[in-house]
Amino acid sequence: MNKPIPRRSFLQKSGVLLSATMLPLSTFAIKPAHKYKMGLQLFTIRDAMAKDAVGTLKKVKALGYEDLEIYGYDENNGSYYGFKSARFKEILDDLGLTTTSGHYGFHPFLLKSASELERYVDQCIEGALALEQSYITWPWLDPENRTIEKFKLLSGKLNTIGEQVNKAGLGFAYHNHDFEFIDHNGQNGYDIILEETDPDLVKLQLDLYWAVHSYPGKPIDLIKRQPGRFVMWHIKDMDKVTRDYTELGNGSIDYTKIIPYAEPLSGLEYYYLEQGGNFAVNSMQSITDSAAFFKKHLQKYL
Repeated sequence: MNKPIPRRSFLQKSGVLLSATMLPLSTFAIKPAHKYKMGLQLFTIRDAMAKDAVGTLKKVKALGYEDLEIYGYDENNGSYYGFKSARFKEILDDLGLTTTSGHYGFHPFLLKSASELERYVDQCIEGALALEQSYITWPWLDPENRTIEKFKLLSGKLNTIGEQVNKAGLGFAYHNHDFEFIDHNGQNGYDIILEETDPDLVKLQLDLYWAVHSYPGKPIDLIKRQPGRFVMWHIKDMDKVTRDYTELGNGSIDYTKIIPYAEPLSGLEYYYLEQGGNFAVNSMQSITDSAAFFKKHLQKYL
């Protein structure tokens, strides 16, 4: 039999609860809700992932990252970082992490047959579906294939891949570097991609570092050319002297003058912090420092 609560005690506790309900919401520490998960491109910490993928992912989660973009899919074994795709998905689920995009190795297939490309795309689709990713992304083009003629060939391949990927219920995107913006007698590769690919089949992953570094204008000018198509971003900073990669907050890119204006027009769905190299200490310390700066100064915009 439960012991009855004394009336005075009951009234005192009731009064405390009533008072609490009358306090303004600002009195309580309410975690702000963000529109997007804070993402990380795992290429940044490729050395740590190669040594201990699971242990590294645990540290990534502890730093506040929630979403990942992967790289290095082994299509012949259907694996990521040494784990079969289904097992890797279980690892992510156990850690409370998601992966919404992957950089897949398309560049060797630019000059291969249509059947070889189709088979590889099917393998990528299988892996992406196993991880429940939203996008498959083409991330790179070999230096010898960066001519105007090859960009025209690339555009046709992108449309073909985009159609195949879309039919599987996934999105397809192209990721830029600097070489797409190089002038070739009044033409550049990015213009060709914008003009000769179908926006419904091929979305764009905008690397904001490279856009600031090499595009002859501001990132917002690029986005305004085809609003709604830039569904993913890479966010990283630029060394003030060398213009190489650096940790967020250490460089010259003022994202407070980019994000608030670019986000409403871009069609943004996911973003990923990234640093390809030039670490002040090491890759894990860099994602630690960048996460801290991002959460303090930039996450409020996203």
